[in-house]
Amino acid sequence: MNKEIIKCRRTDDSCVHVKHKSGLDIYICKMEGFSTIEALFGTKYGSINTMFKTSEDKEYTTVPEGIAHFLEHKLFENEDCDVFELYAKTGANANAFTSFDKTCYIFSCSKNYAESLKILLDFVQKPYFTKESVDKEQGIIGQEIRMCDDNPEWRVFFNLLGCLYENHPVKIDIAGTVESIAKIDADLLYKCYNTFYNLNNMVLSIAGNIDVDDVLKICDECLVPCENKGLETVFKEEPDKLVSSYHVENQPVGKPLFNIGYKCTSGTLAENNRASSELYIAAGVLLDSSSPLYRKLLSDGLINADFGFECFYGDGYSTLIISGESSEPEKVRDAVSEAFENAKANGINKEDFERVKKSAYGSMIRELNNVEAVANLMINSSMEGVGPYDAVEILSDMTVQDAVSRLQKDIRADRMALSVVREQVTDK
Repeated sequence: MNKEIIKCRRTDDSCVHVKHKSGLDIYICKMEGFSTIEALFGTKYGSINTMFKTSEDKEYTTVPEGIAHFLEHKLFENEDCDVFELYAKTGANANAFTSFDKTCYIFSCSKNYAESLKILLDFVQKPYFTKESVDKEQGIIGQEIRMCDDNPEWRVFFNLLGCLYENHPVKIDIAGTVESIAKIDADLLYKCYNTFYNLNNMVLSIAGNIDVDDVLKICDECLVPCENKGLETVFKEEPDKLVSSYHVENQPVGKPLFNIGYKCTSGTLAENNRASSELYIAAGVLLDSSSPLYRKLLSDGLINADFGFECFYGDGYSTLIISGESSEPEKVRDAVSEAFENAKANGINKEDFERVKKSAYGSMIRELNNVEAVANLMINSSMEGVGPYDAVEILSDMTVQDAVSRLQKDIRADRMALSVVREQVTDK
């Protein structure tokens, strides 16, 4: 078992990567002087992975939407007890999440990390599903889905994705629908578990005041070797064009919520990672709180302090999303579009670019002194096929022309959509 030391040449930070004999990728960052420890055990399996096959399969299998999230819920129950009861004895805080492209099981603690790590590695490798427990969970998750349907922030976001993507399953709620989860049974859960929870498709990331050799010794004891089954996931071909450029949903909100989205060109995960860095800096120059556009929109009463933006990307999708509250979201959309088109034609101010870039770089370096952030960085970068410190290098080397070129490539008026949730206006 070879230990690969990965270093950030600009900061001298480092972590250890091990390709374990079980098939698992392990990332360990020893952070002396810190009191907390954060561990994530994750699989490259999220809500978008509804079509897949292994080398043992002749055809692709299609499973109900929401099954990855459903599986995450059920894995905390084993034959003997609830896993949270085990963590209570070690004093660790435990949680889990399912996103569009990954599922992670987490614990954080300040002591007894070895015992907590053993719990984590043990229960994730021991699924236990029965018809009775699956039937019970369908009711619980069904209520969760209905609650999200009443959440304006959730609805404005997924309505935007529905405008942008015709075929890609990123447009589907992570939890699925009440109808889709009704199709889930124990056999389907075991099939998905055995396919995606193969250690060759998983990553363990742990950061904090830990001993690398102790962590690896626990892994040797707890990990059961898996044969690589040659997992393949696939998505239906996604057209370049939008489904719709505008969507309005009526819900009881104090002020209309909006999401403006650009459907960007999607490449590999590593390519999307680089593109999002360039687009984030370019968008920052045009949209952050120091920009002329932000100040004008604020002085005109068209936005408030909730105005912001993010680069949202994954396997087969890449989007710039601008969000906020506004009584006239259409005017905000038009102003944003005009600013981007002007920047594409005339470039962006180099001093503003350097200011935004330095601010982002400073935030990134500060995150390297945060145990939780480092643990998440290692697992996220591994699942995207990039190094933990590649983002630092990409940002350091980025030029103003890189940012402008990214705008010119990915920001197109015909790929821009607006989603709004507002109170329904009734005639008196």
